[in-house]
Amino acid sequence: MSKRLRIGVVGTGHWAQVVHANGAADHPGVELVGVWGRDLRRAGALADRHHVPAYDDFDALLDRVDLLTFAIPPQVQAGLAVRAAEAGKHLLLEKPIALDVAAADQLVGAAERSGISTVVFFTQRFVPVWETWLQEVVAGAPAGGRADWMTSHVAPDSPYAGSVWRREHGALWDVGPHSLSQLLPALGPVTGVAGARGEGDLVHLVLTHAGGRTSRMSLSMTLPDGISRIDVEFYGDGGFVQQPDHTRDVPDAYARALSELLAMIEAGETRHRCDVRFGRDVVEVLSRCEDVLDH
Repeated sequence: MSKRLRIGVVGTGHWAQVVHANGAADHPGVELVGVWGRDLRRAGALADRHHVPAYDDFDALLDRVDLLTFAIPPQVQAGLAVRAAEAGKHLLLEKPIALDVAAADQLVGAAERSGISTVVFFTQRFVPVWETWLQEVVAGAPAGGRADWMTSHVAPDSPYAGSVWRREHGALWDVGPHSLSQLLPALGPVTGVAGARGEGDLVHLVLTHAGGRTSRMSLSMTLPDGISRIDVEFYGDGGFVQQPDHTRDVPDAYARALSELLAMIEAGETRHRCDVRFGRDVVEVLSRCEDVLDH
């Protein structure tokens, strides 16, 4: 890319600080030019670390940027991202992109009308070892799979302990997108859902995919502190294949997501394996899961 594009950070929480703001500031392809937050004091504290202006007026930040990187609750992200898309700004979004299908559809529509480039930061999909493995799984046409993401985000020392939207919507909406970001490419669209709730926010979902393939998700963020299981496995004619044991380097994954978005912008490309359309498909499955669990 011939010149660095101007990027703004939308959000002031833990993930905005340690991933999005640091990642944008460190990336050679962009120039961080501002931070927006609903609380100008918090926005100012983060902006000061990176020597850029702070904003509580979203439109004022829009006027200064070529693209935005979002790290705010999904119900807030959806509306602001539509405004950004309508202004022609490219988007690096967090998962889930919204909390209902109607809001996700609005965002997809705005992005398509404006012809912008979008990437949704499904972290697992930007870890090279895991993405290479997943593409090999997809090529092998597996018969089924499972994804477990069970851990604790409610311990007092967790940076997510104070997250209101995570407490309200639980593991299904917070870590469920990570699981679906791998199950859907490997097994196809979801045609049926069954499920049950357990203690805390624990949920078990059984998904039927196109062609009769099946998968299972077990999700929780309220396990006792120190207990954790995060893994993915598929099976087919070649037996069982488990996601390789590998440390997730989040800063590197973010840098790759941003680099891929910049490459899309330079090429005038609007399609990506993790674009806003895929983000919308994930929201639809999550909504169907929630409906089943609540009835």
